[in-house]
Amino acid sequence: MLRKSLFGISLFALVVLALWASDRITLQGERTIFTVKCDGGAWQGRRCTGTMVPGEQYAFRASHTRNEVLYWVRWSNAPSGKFTDCMVKDRDNWTCNVQLDQKPALTFEMVKGKPTRGVLGIEMPFHSLPKWKWWVLDMGIHAFSEADE
Repeated sequence: MLRKSLFGISLFALVVLALWASDRITLQGERTIFTVKCDGGAWQGRRCTGTMVPGEQYAFRASHTRNEVLYWVRWSNAPSGKFTDCMVKDRDNWTCNVQLDQKPALTFEMVKGKPTRGVLGIEMPFHSLPKWKWWVLDMGIHAFSEADE
C-alpha cells in the first residue's frame, strides 16, 4: 500500500514538474519569454557561434476583462509598462495597438503562446528558449547552441 502511494505521489510530482517546465502552468497566469544571448560569438540564424547564455525574462499578464496587458522584465529595476488598447482572448492569445509614446516591449502580440516578432517589416529580434532549457543554462550547463526561436 505504501509503495503504491509513493509511486502515485512521485508520478503526480513528475507531471506537475513537466507542466511547470513547459510553462503551461503558472501561478500568476502569466506568459514569460525566456531570452538567450550569444556570448563570445554571433547569431547565425538561430545558432550561436559562441556560448549561449541566459538573457532576460520578459513577463506578460493579459487581462481579458480590462483588455490590457501588463509587461515587465523579471528581476529588473526597470519600470513595468502597460498596453491599454488590446484584444485579449486569454494569456496565450492577445494583440495590442501600440502608441508612439509608449514604453517599448519585446512584443505587442501573443499567438498560441508565442510572441510575434514584428510587423510591417519592423523586426524585433530576440532569441528564446523553453523555460526548462533556460533554467539549465542558468545553472551553468551550456548544453545548447541553438535557440528555439
